[in-house]
Amino acid sequence: MSEPSADPKSAVRTLYLDHHGWLLSRLRRRTRNHADAEDLTADTFVEIVRSRVDPLSLGEPRAFLTTIAQRLLYRFQRRAALERAYLERLALLPEALAPSPEDQFLVMEAIRLLDDALSTLTVEARTAFLCNQLDGMNHEEIAACLNVSVRTVGRYIRLAMTCCYLAEWDT
Repeated sequence: MSEPSADPKSAVRTLYLDHHGWLLSRLRRRTRNHADAEDLTADTFVEIVRSRVDPLSLGEPRAFLTTIAQRLLYRFQRRAALERAYLERLALLPEALAPSPEDQFLVMEAIRLLDDALSTLTVEARTAFLCNQLDGMNHEEIAACLNVSVRTVGRYIRLAMTCCYLAEWDT
């Protein structure tokens, strides 16, 4: 590792220089795509800067980098799966009904926004919301599926709607 410095920018720079190649190689193996690995590597270091963690205080910098990169990779893979599912559904539509590329982009952005908002919820709250909104299930049906009270289902759905509403205002 390079000589430590008291300057935070210098510390991040040192962390980057010491571990960038290693992290890029690791992510390239996981993604099997150099461009995606480059993006995820850059995003990992951006997260470190945003977190305001002192790189000099890290006892195991590679473990820290791996944790951040894994979280970003998981989000990347989840979004790719959502995009594939959306595109598969679009392929089933007659060409005359297919949205324009601009509308497709806007829909994908909305899906990403909702995914981010719903990812903050518990599995039960997310499931209740999706069963209600996508499957049209009523509160009683959801309560039976989740083995919770109807009142709890209502609370889950209100919480999910609040998350979606707040996500809309954050953009």
